[in-house]
Amino acid sequence: MRERLVTFGKDFVIETAAGEPAFRVDGKALRLRNTIQITDQAGQTRYRVQQRVLRLKDTMVIERDGKRVATIQKALVTPLRDRFDIDVVGEPPLQVRGNIVDHEYSISRRGTPVATVSKRWFRIRDTYGVEVMPGEDDAFLLAVAAAIDTI
Repeated sequence: MRERLVTFGKDFVIETAAGEPAFRVDGKALRLRNTIQITDQAGQTRYRVQQRVLRLKDTMVIERDGKRVATIQKALVTPLRDRFDIDVVGEPPLQVRGNIVDHEYSISRRGTPVATVSKRWFRIRDTYGVEVMPGEDDAFLLAVAAAIDTI
């Protein structure tokens, strides 16, 4: 994921390992709550991520076709590392553990990693990689990473 340095809102271009554009994260500016959309190369919205305001814990909701598919909440007490819990509709929950600020964390389901986020793979400023395990929904896990980046 590469954050654009000069944008109105918070936009990212997501490229494959080969450097080809794969998805776009479109941050909506001038809204009461943070809203981002993950779109594919055809311009179709795959996921919409929106902040829920007036909550005790930071909360983001991921929607697909207008229906909630996941809720991301930041843990209230995190003594050593950042921690997020993700309730996925109809599936086991996901856990996010690691150093969120430095983009060094993993996303796992039942203790098995489904994605790894790391800035170490890149020397370019404001760029980090998201490695999604085979068989997982790339766009969904990229929406999770973008939501966590927004929180």
